[in-house]
Amino acid sequence: MDFEIRKDRNRQGRKPLTRERAAYFQLMEQGYSTREAARIVGIDRRTGKKWRNGHKRGRKVVPPIYQEHGHASVAAEDLEAPPCGPSRYLQEHDRIHIADRLREKASIRQIAAELGRSPSTISREIRRNRRTMPRGGWYYRPHTAQARADARRPRPKTGKIGHNPELRDFIQDHLTMRWSPEQICQALRARFPDRPEMHVTHETVYQALYVQGRGELRRELTRSLRTGRARRRPQRQAHKRTSRAIKDMVLISERPAEAADRAVPGHWEGDLIIGKDGRSAIGTLVERATRYVMLVHLPAGHSAIATRNALATTVQTLPPHLWRSLTWDQGPEMAAHKAFTIATDIPVYFCNPASPWQRGSNENTNGLLRQYFPKGTDLSAHTPEHLQTVAAELNSRPRKTLGWETPAERLAKLLDLAS
Repeated sequence: MDFEIRKDRNRQGRKPLTRERAAYFQLMEQGYSTREAARIVGIDRRTGKKWRNGHKRGRKVVPPIYQEHGHASVAAEDLEAPPCGPSRYLQEHDRIHIADRLREKASIRQIAAELGRSPSTISREIRRNRRTMPRGGWYYRPHTAQARADARRPRPKTGKIGHNPELRDFIQDHLTMRWSPEQICQALRARFPDRPEMHVTHETVYQALYVQGRGELRRELTRSLRTGRARRRPQRQAHKRTSRAIKDMVLISERPAEAADRAVPGHWEGDLIIGKDGRSAIGTLVERATRYVMLVHLPAGHSAIATRNALATTVQTLPPHLWRSLTWDQGPEMAAHKAFTIATDIPVYFCNPASPWQRGSNENTNGLLRQYFPKGTDLSAHTPEHLQTVAAELNSRPRKTLGWETPAERLAKLLDLAS
C-alpha cells in the first residue's frame, strides 16, 4: 500500500487524522502488524491501539473507532460504553465476530488481524469458552462466552483453601506444628492420594496467608513460618572476612570425597547459635546423609575448652561408625579441635572464610532452630531435656531432600543395618 505521510502534522487535532485512520484499518485488514501499520501511516503504535480498543480520558470512556465500508468512523458520543469492563478485554461484539468467522472457517491469525489482537488472545478465548460435544468436536457461542468471561472476572476470588474447610483445618493444624508449606503440601498428597480437592501447592498456602483480601488462613499463623515475617526480605550481601587462622586447622578441601556426595553416613556439620549479647550458645550438629540433628548443651559457656568437652560427651550417644568427620566454620570455639580429635578419633575440617554454603545442611537447620531459640534471647535458660525435645521434633519432620522421609527414619535404617 502506498501512503504518503503528511509533512505538516502540527496542531492537526482529532479530525484531520481521518485519512490516517482509514489507511491504518485497511492495513490491519490486510494482515499487517500493529507496529508496521502504525509506521506506514506515521502514527504512534499506542494511537492505533486507542483507535481499535478505545481508551479512558479522565473519567470519560472514549469508545473504539468502528470500521464502515472500508472507512474509519468515530462512534457517536451517546453510544453506551462497553458493559464488560476495560477495553483491553474482549467485548461482546468481538466474540460475535469470532463466532461468525469461525463458521466461515477463518484461521486464528486472520481473526486476530481483523480484531487487532494477538493470535494468542483469540486462541486462548476459544479454548477457555468453547463447548465440547459428547461425540467429539466443539462449538463456540459468543453470548455464552461473554457470560462465562463476566463470571470469571470479579476479584478477589475465594481460593481452594477457602472453599474446603477440611483442607483449611489440615493446613492450619500443621502450620501450628511449625511445618513448612511445602512439607504440608506433600503430606496432603501422601494422605489423600485419590482426592485432588485436597491437593494444593505451597505457593497457594503462602498466598492464603499473605494476599490481602483473601483471608483464607489466620494471619497470626505467619509467626509459625521459618522467618515469621509477612514479606520476604532480600538477602544482605555478606561482608568479606579474613581467616581467624586457627592453629593446625585442616581445610575442607582435604575432607574425604565420600563426604561431598552424602552417599556414606557419618559425616557431620557443626556450628553454634548465639544468644543475647553473645553470652550463651547452643551447639548444633547435622549429619549430612540423613539430616539428623543433635543439639549440644553448653551450660559453662562456649569457650574452646567448654565446646570441646560438650561435643565429646554428645558424640558418645551414637555408635562410633556414625562419626567419620566433623566440618565446622572458623570460629574460635573450635580452637581445641586437636584435643577433640584425640579424645574422639573424629577429624575436624574447617570451611573457607565467609563460605556458609560449605555447611549448607547446618545453616538450614540453624534457621529452623531460630523458631525455637529466637535471636536476642538467653539460650542458657534451656535445659538438656528441652534441647532433646526440640531435636526430636525436627527429626520427625518429613524432608523433601529425603524423599519425604524423616531424619529419624533414615537414621533408624542405618542402625538396623549395623545391627
